Amino acid sequence: MANILMVVSAANSLTMRDGTEHPTGYWAEELVVSHQTLLDAGHTVHIATPGGRKPTVDEVSLAAESAGGQDRADGFRNYLESIDAELSAPLVLGGVDVSDYDAVVMPGGHGPMADLYKDADLGRILSGANAAAKIIAPFCHGPAGLLSATDDDGAFTFAGRRLTVFTNEEELGGGTGPNTPWFVEDVLTERGAVVDNGAAWTSHVVRDGNLITGQNPQSSEDVAKEVLKALAE
Repeated sequence: MANILMVVSAANSLTMRDGTEHPTGYWAEELVVSHQTLLDAGHTVHIATPGGRKPTVDEVSLAAESAGGQDRADGFRNYLESIDAELSAPLVLGGVDVSDYDAVVMPGGHGPMADLYKDADLGRILSGANAAAKIIAPFCHGPAGLLSATDDDGAFTFAGRRLTVFTNEEELGGGTGPNTPWFVEDVLTERGAVVDNGAAWTSHVVRDGNLITGQNPQSSEDVAKEVLKALAE
């Protein structure tokens, strides 16, 4: 079975365009669904964060209206409680040796826009994983973390690669709106990624070799299933 590294933001707020702080963290559905799907398939999943800090769940993601009903919200909360010991003592991202893992998975929430997009340790991990053709699977806002990966000349490691990400349409219509400090879709495009989006709020997964990306929370399970498929190849 495979060893999978799940990289999670340790941010608990995002500085908005107007300078205010917006409470955030990881999105419950994305972490829970991907973690459970990979674990249920028999693989080992290790959670890592910048500095080994306990990640913060975005409380909005645990509201019934965001989770798709109270039963789903309760299920997410219960699952997070069941893995609280692991969440409370994650691996330190800076101490991770990418050679120990077969895949790197990155759920979103707005947290990655606050820390992972510029995290040098994540950049090292992603560049090493990509060079070794290991599976890299960020989704929703998780692809913001890809921006951390550059070569010695500052060139973006994933320039020219096809991927998807939480879209401008989704951000403006159901994310943090016009006050969003920057749009991940725009910046990835500016850095040379080839962004391939699907319909808003529907599952959309793009695979380009070892890079597997998902557009939104609705893509969580399908991303995990595509990772399982890739691991089996």
